[in-house]
Amino acid sequence: MEMTMRWYGSEFDTVTLKQIRQIRYVTGIITTLYDKQPGEVWSREEIRALKEEVEASGLHISGIESVNIHDDIKTGKGNRDLYIDNYIETLRNLGEEDIHMVCYNFMPVFDWTRTELARVRPDGSTVLAYTQEAVDRLVPEKMFESISGEMNGTVMPGWEPERMAHVKELFEMYSDIDEEKLFGNLKYFLERIMPVCNEYDIRMAIHPDDPAWSVFGLPRIITNKENIQRMMHMVDDAHNGITFCSGSYGTNLNNDLPDMIRSLKGRIHFAHVRNLKFNSEDDFEEATHLSADGNFDMYEIVKALYDIGFEGPIRPDHGRMIWDEVAMPGYGLYDRALGAAYICGLWEAIEKSER
Repeated sequence: MEMTMRWYGSEFDTVTLKQIRQIRYVTGIITTLYDKQPGEVWSREEIRALKEEVEASGLHISGIESVNIHDDIKTGKGNRDLYIDNYIETLRNLGEEDIHMVCYNFMPVFDWTRTELARVRPDGSTVLAYTQEAVDRLVPEKMFESISGEMNGTVMPGWEPERMAHVKELFEMYSDIDEEKLFGNLKYFLERIMPVCNEYDIRMAIHPDDPAWSVFGLPRIITNKENIQRMMHMVDDAHNGITFCSGSYGTNLNNDLPDMIRSLKGRIHFAHVRNLKFNSEDDFEEATHLSADGNFDMYEIVKALYDIGFEGPIRPDHGRMIWDEVAMPGYGLYDRALGAAYICGLWEAIEKSER
């Protein structure tokens, strides 16, 4: 595996490439053109400029998270084919610039859902958290308003103000979309892009829905082992794979995370590793990466990745806000650096014990 860190670009991220470079075990960057709207083409010039900026710091781009998918593609309406053509052009440009992994999601309206961005834990740190009770009290149009004050002046992925200004219209777009239609639209999209993915060896790594159940009645399909296997069988191509996010799949306590990993050998192109602490089945908060701090056995998760021969990029996912840092919630420097160290320590121990 290669240890990486997500970085949103010098205009948007409070963490610098210089700081990331000093996390000795991090060698790769997972990044994006954060100011590009879904459906826009990424030019080779823009991609090359981003790549050169990262490489000037002594790091390199290990993958893109995300090239966001336009809602016309997800709903199968409007200008779907135009936006897929644009997506294919972007993939081709990424391939020409020697970038070969793209994380994306197929979630309707909200890319992920949390009801708190700064829940205070007993140690004084703050974390992202979710309670179904809080969601049930909200109308969808007020979801962004309920958390916007906790964003520390940053723009959170999936919650861009320009997008949230049209939440009501977005819900109307998805009013007749159920799980079967969403699966069908995903299949159509994947079948269209696989030729360019094969030509340029681009590994598409779909991110799971977060949380792994319906929110506000919206369909969610990338939620469990059965649905992932359905997605991979319906477009049976090695470049059609997944991002294994322990925190997202782990929101459903029925998901056996190590078993899921072992069942996906060869199709996990990217891994997000983090821990969750559950107060009830639908009330959870993001914990430290340490197993004892949450509900997941992080050793078993990392060992499962090792056992299947995972060689792709891995990153510590959301961290706590600690040591008075003010940053994008979940994406501060300090706790993610600690998480990367913990994962690397587990990997080294497993690797040596297996010898």
